[in-house]
Amino acid sequence: MNGKGALAKTKRPPRPAARSKAARQTLSREAWIAAARKVLEKRGIGEVKIDRLAQQLKVTRGSFYFHFASLADLRGGLLQEWRNSNCAPFWAMREIHDIDGLQFFTDIVHVWVDEAPFSPLLDLAVRDWSRTSKKLAQEVKEIDDLRIELLIRSFRAMGYSEDESIVRARITYFHQIGQYALSFKEDPAVRRRYQPLFGEVLLGPLVQEPGTAPRPSEMRNGRR
Repeated sequence: MNGKGALAKTKRPPRPAARSKAARQTLSREAWIAAARKVLEKRGIGEVKIDRLAQQLKVTRGSFYFHFASLADLRGGLLQEWRNSNCAPFWAMREIHDIDGLQFFTDIVHVWVDEAPFSPLLDLAVRDWSRTSKKLAQEVKEIDDLRIELLIRSFRAMGYSEDESIVRARITYFHQIGQYALSFKEDPAVRRRYQPLFGEVLLGPLVQEPGTAPRPSEMRNGRR
């Protein structure tokens, strides 16, 4: 057998593609959005940049443009994440008309407390982002208005007047957003201990003694 024949028989199979190339082929649009979301939540929208994300994901800019037309397209994907997780649960509640006030209030609160899929970090990041965009600021205002309106409906169904329902709804909502804004943390045991008292304060007398408890204005005027 001549040398050429021996070489032909022992020729090695082609090497598998380099790891970085494989990464470029398998990296999905969702993976880019997930990476961008982490940056958004930790450092703000100004730090969501194509080159930095590509470096972090160990791929080229070409991989980005395989999935996105532009940076604005990626930002649109981030906003859709926010809409799906932090807005959709409240949009769904908007369609409920025949409600039990206390149960409706509980369902609203559990969207925030359960964080499934609601994300406080994403909500704060988008709120901060909205300071640089009038269009986004209007969208954030609309979801704030909707959340408060849902709370007002719950208090109205409990028997409170329109004005008192508005005030109680605002106190409840501002309390919740304030906790997120301050990144407030406490021991779970302490939180559980305070939880019943928070419920009493936020829900008020009509829920504890429906139809019979004194209204706050009556208590101030010495009618009880």
